[in-house]
Amino acid sequence: MHEKKGEWKRKHAGKIVALSILALLMLILIVRFLPGGEKNAASKEDRMAFLDSLGWQADPETEEANIVRIPDCSEGAMADYNALMQKGGYDLSDYEGKNVDQYQYQLKNYPNCEQTVWVTLYVWQGRVIGGDIHTASLDGFMHELRPNHEQTTG
Repeated sequence: MHEKKGEWKRKHAGKIVALSILALLMLILIVRFLPGGEKNAASKEDRMAFLDSLGWQADPETEEANIVRIPDCSEGAMADYNALMQKGGYDLSDYEGKNVDQYQYQLKNYPNCEQTVWVTLYVWQGRVIGGDIHTASLDGFMHELRPNHEQTTG
């Protein structure tokens, strides 16, 4: 009986290794293509390329960088803001309590708007996890991060 178990293990060892490698590759692909997974933003060049992929021209010279802690997203203004993130395909509640990098840039090509328009990106471990597009004026606007061709003022 023991010989047959050992023989079975030797006979199927290659298949087990191959299936394990295949499962690992599938896991890597799944993680890579989760929201925010493919959006590399580790460097300024990466962030500019990411914004460019959405059709936005940001001025890299206007970069403002901060580290912010993501608060509880379940109530109040933060719940409203996270709803905006979710509209853009992100969810900051996954990062509650974490310190993340926040980058802000002035946009150069926001259509039909005379105000200065800014884009904010939230980055964790080199990946975009959220963002918004907004103006700083009281009568301005804020909306989710979305491709330029989907824009309407405000």
